[in-house]
Amino acid sequence: MPLLGVNIDHVATLRQARRGSEPDPARAAAEAELGGADVITVHLREDRRHINDDDLRRLKEAVEVKLNLEMAATAEMVAIACRLKPEMVTLVPEGRQEITTEGGLDIAGQIEPLMEKIARLTDAGILVSVFVDADVFQIEAACTVGAKVCEIHTGPYAHIFNTRGRDCHAPEVAAELARIREASAVIRELGMVFNAGHALNYHNVQPIAALPHVRELHIGHSIVSRAVFTGLREAVREMKARIAVTTEPSEP
Repeated sequence: MPLLGVNIDHVATLRQARRGSEPDPARAAAEAELGGADVITVHLREDRRHINDDDLRRLKEAVEVKLNLEMAATAEMVAIACRLKPEMVTLVPEGRQEITTEGGLDIAGQIEPLMEKIARLTDAGILVSVFVDADVFQIEAACTVGAKVCEIHTGPYAHIFNTRGRDCHAPEVAAELARIREASAVIRELGMVFNAGHALNYHNVQPIAALPHVRELHIGHSIVSRAVFTGLREAVREMKARIAVTTEPSEP
């Protein structure tokens, strides 16, 4: 069964709607842990639109499971990570106008800069993951730059699932799952860990969770959205239960 990483960014998004002090991301992390979260994920954006530097400091002190810091591969962010020393950093692309991360990181287009930054993070004792599309070219580049983990971008799968009948046996959905499965095999062959995330929810997560050798699933918006109605602890428990009931789709 894959581990569950819970992204609590949107707890901070709600707080920032009033520029107040609640809801508190550190308290959200504690509730997620009580619900069974194996990893707490936060994205420190360059514009600090939700999670901020003080949140990071308090989360590092309070979180009792693995802390995963999503961030752009910039000198500022690398310096912050090296000071904070989260257990894992996930390098992601970042655009100021995007609502959420759009597409995987172009590793092949920036081999030397990424190699230097990943070496700094690794020397600081931080496990480095990269967020990439299910593209063999980018996965091979990830190995070249020294990443130890590849998190496959599941957004295209989630979109196709939602628009093609929400049926994992639909040809388009099955094809996207096959593409992720093939990418995961390359990740494993190159000696890296296979994680997955983006746009996963209570309805589409099971086929991804059932893929061979997936180590962690990183899910945020869907869990925080459900928490509005059930509470965060219960929302995490429900997601863990969905992940636990996983078998690869058989032929219809």
